[in-house]
Amino acid sequence: MKSFLRFCMASLIVMQQVKAQGISAPKYSNEFLNLGVGARALAMGGTHVAVSQDVTAGFWNPAGLLHIQKPFQAALMHAEYFGGVANYDYAGIAARLDESGTVGFSLIRMGIDNIPDTRLLIAPDGSVNYNNVGSFADASYGFLLSYARESSLIKGLKGGANLKIIHRTAGAFANAWGFGIDVGAQLQRGQWLLGLVGRDITSTFNVWNYNSASVLEIFSQTGNQIPTNSIELTLPRLVAEVARSISWSENLGASITAGITITTDGKRNTLLRTNLFSADLQAGMEWHYKRTFFLRGGVGNFQRLQNFDKTYYTQTQPSFGLGFRILNFYIDYALTNALRSDAVLYSHVFSVRGEFENLWTQKQKNTQSQKSKNKNTKR
Repeated sequence: MKSFLRFCMASLIVMQQVKAQGISAPKYSNEFLNLGVGARALAMGGTHVAVSQDVTAGFWNPAGLLHIQKPFQAALMHAEYFGGVANYDYAGIAARLDESGTVGFSLIRMGIDNIPDTRLLIAPDGSVNYNNVGSFADASYGFLLSYARESSLIKGLKGGANLKIIHRTAGAFANAWGFGIDVGAQLQRGQWLLGLVGRDITSTFNVWNYNSASVLEIFSQTGNQIPTNSIELTLPRLVAEVARSISWSENLGASITAGITITTDGKRNTLLRTNLFSADLQAGMEWHYKRTFFLRGGVGNFQRLQNFDKTYYTQTQPSFGLGFRILNFYIDYALTNALRSDAVLYSHVFSVRGEFENLWTQKQKNTQSQKSKNKNTKR
């Protein structure tokens, strides 16, 4: 409770400084980092803060990296949004340092490629020349360096943090660099798991640089505002989740998750919202058979929408998915935006995750095995 109050007070101080200094803190800043990674998590409605126990924990909750069993783990994911217009890719690796420490690295890219550049479409003489149409990409990158450590004071408590670097580009017109920090914790008590994450806990500063000369002439002729260099803030958000493991038999079990996400960038279209913060709910479930076949479902992103007759209704974003384990590899699929009544397109997400022995560990095992054989031969 004290930690939560400290978080709220820190958010208030940051927002007051933002208003005092005139720094921009728009809603949905760096929102591409809140879409989520891993088909397993997305199929469960994004409820993964408490149950993340693999390499993707570097994104969801860095404390979960301590659950990795093998010395080395890696994952890849690809998703397409808006009918394939935007591509979202993720790659992550994690390695155990010792029994109580783990490091990880995550790379996220969301981009729209091959955007037509029509600045020179109309020649000075007024003619249209399609040969002058080029292309550019609008891309956002996130680099996360993670570290997790087991608590020596409280049994079952794990903590972790991310150093986050953001890079965003809009062709040759603009680019930005940003830096921030995430912190997280997980606590296990029997079959119960608790997870808490503070994202952009100190606010993430994004410094934008614009190549105004590249658009000065066109923007002046069309009456558009000429962009200038600026600083954009991504304000903190808090995610708290609880999970419960259920075992019906030796081969059949499940996990149930539920949580709340609190944003501090003002009023959003969520079930609970104020001028200071907004809160959204999410829940998910995973069934497994021999931890080899997985069936998942989840719900989140509750929105309160208005009809034309000014009555209100609640809409949410359900998701489904399944997964398979083949040896040390996990192949997962998720269908998001499922069962929506509006025109939002489905998003198909695929990811693969593998567990490996590193070369040094394998070399040690081979050496020990050879020594044992030599001893047996001598005897």
